[in-house]
Amino acid sequence: MTTGEDLLDLSPVIPVVVISDAADAVPTARALLAGGIKVIELTLRTPAALEAIERIANEVPDIVLGAGTVTAPEHAKQAADAGAAFLVTPGTTDQVLDAVFATGLPFLPGASTVSEAMRLAERGLTALKFFPAEASGGIPYLSSVGGPLPGLRFCPTGGISLKTAPDYLALPNVGCIGGTWLTPKDALAAKDFGRIEALAREAAALR
Repeated sequence: MTTGEDLLDLSPVIPVVVISDAADAVPTARALLAGGIKVIELTLRTPAALEAIERIANEVPDIVLGAGTVTAPEHAKQAADAGAAFLVTPGTTDQVLDAVFATGLPFLPGASTVSEAMRLAERGLTALKFFPAEASGGIPYLSSVGGPLPGLRFCPTGGISLKTAPDYLALPNVGCIGGTWLTPKDALAAKDFGRIEALAREAAALR
């Protein structure tokens, strides 16, 4: 895996995971793997996130580990140093983009408008995160931008469910989707990793 394009082909769904207790990181990653999902985007939304990334990097080497919610330049280096193999941003500023490029890691930069997507394409980026997907127009929007921007592929994330996922994946410019439903808060709170494995198995069967 060396490019953002490669990320889009790893799995029909990239689970977007919020870990509040670093002790849950490894069993969550193992449950996803057991369910057939070989990639994880662990978001930098909690104080436990960087430790969680370190633990997964050290103990679950078979999963492709990414860091999401990279919203500040320093996040990029922190995530890379912790062991992330790729990065994901919800949106893109010049400073964040430069910092992510500087890590040398593949990444999915966030865009929600045609102008943002074109600007990223000017930087040589053809694999983008479309966020927030449902709030920004969802399937009709992505279908519409496929005409004027045929060289771009997307990972739509935000508000997508197992029920709506197949319709997104049917679009020619969608490589995969991001989903939070694979690791629900109540399952993590209850440490119900069997449920996470079952949800992962459903998601893996989408393609």
